[in-house]
Amino acid sequence: MAVTVDIVALTLRAGALHILLVERGGRPFQGAWALPGGFVRAGRESLDAAAARELAEETGLDATQLERVHLEQLGSYGDPGRDPRMPVVTVAYLAFAPDLPEARGGGDASSAAWVPVSALDLGGRCEGCTEPQGPERMTSQTFAEPDAARSRPPEQGPGHGIDGGGSVPRPADDAAAAEEGRPGPQSLRPLAFDHARIVAEGLERARAKIEYTPLATAFLAEEFTIVELRGVYESIWGSPLHAGNFHRKVLSVPGFVESTGATAARGGARGGPRARLYRAGDARLLHPALLRPDREESVR
Repeated sequence: MAVTVDIVALTLRAGALHILLVERGGRPFQGAWALPGGFVRAGRESLDAAAARELAEETGLDATQLERVHLEQLGSYGDPGRDPRMPVVTVAYLAFAPDLPEARGGGDASSAAWVPVSALDLGGRCEGCTEPQGPERMTSQTFAEPDAARSRPPEQGPGHGIDGGGSVPRPADDAAAAEEGRPGPQSLRPLAFDHARIVAEGLERARAKIEYTPLATAFLAEEFTIVELRGVYESIWGSPLHAGNFHRKVLSVPGFVESTGATAARGGARGGPRARLYRAGDARLLHPALLRPDREESVR
């Protein structure tokens, strides 16, 4: 039985939550989008080292830059038949950090891209897809017919001042992909293997962990404003938050954030005084927790 690692790497770009995906360059599932990952070098590296290596290959991060990436084990997945080549158990990791670099295809990936989470079809599963018999090259059409009725996600506009630059997948990317006969990032088919399930569970882990841990600050630069922190919560939870209530809750949690004594270089969009800058505090758990709006309603 072989062992692999797969990484659910998340970052914010233009205020929207993005995930790193690679286009598989070889079988199985050639041409399909999947999580970055690969086989563990048995006897030569640990699981954590393998995950860090695979993440570095797809992002170009060096050892120093990897230190600022939050990387944790998400779970193990070993359903029979999840990989048509052989019995394979994968250990999935969840990773997130601010300002991650442009994606680049490494290993057996023909390309890589930061894709808005809102563009994913997590309801589709590619683990049941079958490879064509004989020498026929596997293409995106093997997985699903084009869905002309599926609406394309809107272009991401300016965010909350959070780092990360523009959204990588753009309409031009889809046009170029179409000319090359491959699916573009914005018109994704179901993910390869059981990666839709892994992504869904990784997103839920991230949404839950920022309720009771300060890990939302890992998506930000060392110094940030409360508005930028609120943008992280809104992007990950997928719902707007009341600005005043959020500000009050954050400052009422001991050790969550601490003031730097400085202010932002520029004032807000509507003018007024410049926002105060904060850094992550020393708390490891948030008490009281910051609950998602739907969970907050259920406990009242």
